[in-house]
Amino acid sequence: MNLSHISSASHRTQNMENKTTEPNDFTSPLLPTSYGAHDVGVDFLEKRHNEASSVPTTLILTTLVAVFGSYVFGSAIGYSSPTQSGIMRDLNLGVAQYSIFGSILTIGAMIGAVVSGRIADYAGRRVAMGFSQIFCILGWFAITFSKIAWWLYVGRLLIGCGIGLLSYVVPVYVAEITPKNLRGAFTAVHQLMICCGMSLTYLIGAYANWRILALIGIIPCLLQLLCLPFIPDSPRWLAKVGRLKESDSALQHLRGKNADVYQEATEIRDYTEAFQKQTEASIIGLFRMQYLKSLIVGVGLMILQQFGGINGIVFYANSIFISSGFSESFGTVAIVAVKIPMTSLGVLLMDKSGRRPLLLVSAVGTCLGCFLAALSFFLQDLHKWKQVSPIMALVGVLVYVGFYSIGMGAIPWVIMSEIFPINVKGSAGSLVTLVSWLCSWIISYAFNFLMNWSSAGTFFMFSAICGFTVLFVAKLVPETKGRTLEEIQACMSSYSSAKK
Repeated sequence: MNLSHISSASHRTQNMENKTTEPNDFTSPLLPTSYGAHDVGVDFLEKRHNEASSVPTTLILTTLVAVFGSYVFGSAIGYSSPTQSGIMRDLNLGVAQYSIFGSILTIGAMIGAVVSGRIADYAGRRVAMGFSQIFCILGWFAITFSKIAWWLYVGRLLIGCGIGLLSYVVPVYVAEITPKNLRGAFTAVHQLMICCGMSLTYLIGAYANWRILALIGIIPCLLQLLCLPFIPDSPRWLAKVGRLKESDSALQHLRGKNADVYQEATEIRDYTEAFQKQTEASIIGLFRMQYLKSLIVGVGLMILQQFGGINGIVFYANSIFISSGFSESFGTVAIVAVKIPMTSLGVLLMDKSGRRPLLLVSAVGTCLGCFLAALSFFLQDLHKWKQVSPIMALVGVLVYVGFYSIGMGAIPWVIMSEIFPINVKGSAGSLVTLVSWLCSWIISYAFNFLMNWSSAGTFFMFSAICGFTVLFVAKLVPETKGRTLEEIQACMSSYSSAKK
């Protein structure tokens, strides 16, 4: 199907621009879905077609290839926990040296985040994923054959660079290839696969040698690298770089041979042409008024996600379980038993309940979990309720992990992939991903100092931040369920422009 000579394209673009000059209520549809009698007929037929058809196999397989990268992300994060004693013993490392090994992953991820948007914009989403896996494979090999600490550091740094790229490009790619009615659930699979990667790495690491575990880490990297040539690139990226026929072909391939992609392809082309007239923004250029709303939402969610204490709480979880009278292995199993089902539930609910309700429920739950843990430490400091307070801490941690997994873990990445226009997506994605990793490092580094200051105070602080997240989501975060990326981005831009 050749869409290069559509007579109504410019007329439709003008209509869209006229209809998005006023701010919108983000809890209602962002843009009207009809433009005229002809389009109403097209919408009706498309709706009937979508209801009658199932999810295309090509879309499922393409998404599966993409989220191999998410699994790599999770296995890299989970690697340092079960291997600590083996690596320290075999290479004669001290605690300080192993701490460098564990934390340098975050430094590498920040480096990868800085360049992730540019690589994905100029070379394409598939190339960016392949590039990241080369870094990860080299890093795993360096760890596998390490004889001294420096090789461990180099390997861990390379893997960090790789997952910094992956943390941006995987959710963006999945969001760009999926239809609006499936986008939330498919993008949330990114977080589910991270969870699976961490959990399986913990499980295998309990029985396998650390060198064998590093070799096993190469397998999903190779799987994605070998499968990437067989999946299409993002239709929206192809349209952005002017490869319009390839964009139409990729979209048809992803939706199925018999699907009518006329309206979706036209909308992608119209919005791409409209945004191409604007210059591509650098990171400094993102602070214009027209992008302000998107930037506040994207960066704000990442800061609140990390400063809500996830890394610190997971880090301290085993100690809490031990103080409650349970074994360390029980703690690991308990977290996995809560995390995987709740993350799966979040995936299933993403496109049914919407992003905002899940985020609000998640933020309230994490606030409650932190408050219970804080109250437990407070009672321990007062030497009261000695039998109850450890159990309260255990329940608090499990409540926190469960509610974090259902929303706050995945949805900030889903929304980040949806709200930025194509001309700023690279720069904005790099900035948002960098902020996420920087905040992750700050919490990881500061957590022990905070706990030495006051365990109860630390968790009360986390609870307050989670409570503020409820207000942030209620006031600023748009509901993006059931809207195309073009509708979301046009409305966000028009809302910010109306503030001028």
